[in-house]
Amino acid sequence: MGATVDLFFRKELPLRGFDDEMRAVVARNLEGRGINLHPRTNLSELIKTADGIKVVTEHGEELMADVVLFATGRTPNTKRLNLSAVGVATDEIGAIKVDEYSRSNVPSIWAVGDVTNRINLTPVALMEGTCFAKTIFGGQPTKLDYSYVPCAVFSIPPLSVVGLSEEHAIEQVNGEILIFTSTFNPMKNTISGRQEKTVMKLVVEAETEKVLGASMCGPDAPEIMQGIAVALKCGATKAQFDSTVGIHPSAAEEFVTMRSVTRRVNGKPKTNL
Repeated sequence: MGATVDLFFRKELPLRGFDDEMRAVVARNLEGRGINLHPRTNLSELIKTADGIKVVTEHGEELMADVVLFATGRTPNTKRLNLSAVGVATDEIGAIKVDEYSRSNVPSIWAVGDVTNRINLTPVALMEGTCFAKTIFGGQPTKLDYSYVPCAVFSIPPLSVVGLSEEHAIEQVNGEILIFTSTFNPMKNTISGRQEKTVMKLVVEAETEKVLGASMCGPDAPEIMQGIAVALKCGATKAQFDSTVGIHPSAAEEFVTMRSVTRRVNGKPKTNL
């Protein structure tokens, strides 16, 4: 739309907590779209002037801007609830402490959603509410399984993931981990001439062949990842992915045609107890 955009972030890559390889893809795509990236940079001062807002970085750099959007993070909005009056326990940032059924330490008080600071996503809060309703009003004690919760970052193109990143798999898995990747130019980019690659990735436990994580950066990634999430929730193996017939021509078929291992990495060493 003609605006110059500068993006400052504290780490080497944006989107801390996501798979490092996919973070690099997002950064590359942002730069390809003309956004100026400033890694390893904090803002130290914002000064309102007649010409706009002067942005000063910790490195002493200055930039004039019309608008600054500063992502400062969030804390649970519990201060006004006066929870201490009834003895509801909260943690150091004000999140309500709950058990696996979303019940607080006060038996008659329950809490769901971002106020509990578990996984702060709208669909997770909805599912927590559903589990609460089943437990209390349906006579079916139900707790939410927080594994394989898919999510998306609606960048252009979007990033979507489910399950473990490569880094988290290395931290949590004993033994060898297989990494499968696919990089290609989407058909619409081939026609338009845009040099923006789609990247897909599967993280697989070698011993069991269980698919532990999937990620994609490219057009329609969230739509595709929602279906992949069902497969991972059901415990799908790489062999089951490979035996699934793909839809052609589609980007999604790449997830069932990754035959060659890109690399092998080792997780935590097994210890004898």
